[in-house]
Amino acid sequence: MNLSPALEKAYTKEHLSAREAQARAEWIAWGPIVFQASRLMLKFGILDMLRDSDKGMTIAEVAEKTGLSVYAVKVLMEASLCIGTVIVDKDSERFELAKTGWFLINDPATRVNIDFNHDVNYEGWFHLEEALKEGKPAGLKHFGDWPTIYEGLSSLPEQVQKSWFGFDHFYSDSSFQQALEVVFGNKPKTLLDVGGNTGRWAMQCVGYDKDVCVTIMDLPQQVEMMKQQTAGKPGADRIDAYPTDLLNRNNPFPTNKHYDAIWMSQFLDCFGEDEIQSILERAAKIMDTESRVYIMETLWDRQRFEPAAFCLTMTSLYFTALANGNSKMYNTDDMVRIIRQAGMEVETIHDNLGQGHSIIVCKVKD
Repeated sequence: MNLSPALEKAYTKEHLSAREAQARAEWIAWGPIVFQASRLMLKFGILDMLRDSDKGMTIAEVAEKTGLSVYAVKVLMEASLCIGTVIVDKDSERFELAKTGWFLINDPATRVNIDFNHDVNYEGWFHLEEALKEGKPAGLKHFGDWPTIYEGLSSLPEQVQKSWFGFDHFYSDSSFQQALEVVFGNKPKTLLDVGGNTGRWAMQCVGYDKDVCVTIMDLPQQVEMMKQQTAGKPGADRIDAYPTDLLNRNNPFPTNKHYDAIWMSQFLDCFGEDEIQSILERAAKIMDTESRVYIMETLWDRQRFEPAAFCLTMTSLYFTALANGNSKMYNTDDMVRIIRQAGMEVETIHDNLGQGHSIIVCKVKD
């Protein structure tokens, strides 16, 4: 495994003292309540109050301002003190915001992750063991009887949809501008957006290049959502759709036109290895030597910072328990191996786009 320099330093040698390791073990044991207490400190606005206070606040002052009981505030504040999101002056007993609390408030990725984990994942992860044993998203039954979460996206509760799409869009949108420069460096006139979801990337494409035509290939349910989201917007007349279920290996890629570029953004991580190979093999059948496949993924082994790799490997367990039961956030070695097995070769890899994305540019083997 070829890890980035930061990850190699963190993941290949023991670097914690015994006391630090013991503390980490207790964090794991109490992780669920660490999460919920911190989420409520945000929801009740307590962290914001502490940030905005000049001299900190007492428990009584926080209780008065929030309308919570002194008891409720006390248990949250004392827990947060040990979590490390607040600090206290032992003489005045006034609480202030700590650095970790500041990041909970201000880091947009952290806020997106909190909402995603609470609204989408929290209850479903109770069934992780079952999912791992069965290879099916056992936690999804909390929301409905679908084989994968994607068939049910349009039927999820409103807040769950909001957090799911907030998570999905946050990580993809931050990479769009750089990704457009990569893809349109080859001046494609036709682009197939595989797994185009609500059409956000397609809209970016038709806005970036006034001549390009985009076809969105996705589940019928997703295509309907895309049509609603793009209706009447500038450039939408250059977006059409090809509804299909790519999990059905008999379903081909469209052959009604030639595609210069085939785009797959945060798409292949939604499938198991054999499914990815099947999808790429079908893509290769409609390509010529000038066509290119652009695979944008957050490959966890190429991250510059340890927290990013942590988030990505934890996200793999969302795929296990809720999304489909057999996919994950892949590393470079695995993805390149599958690409080659599908009859393609990697032309180049562009790293460090947006929130840690990479674009793997592929062509068919000569």
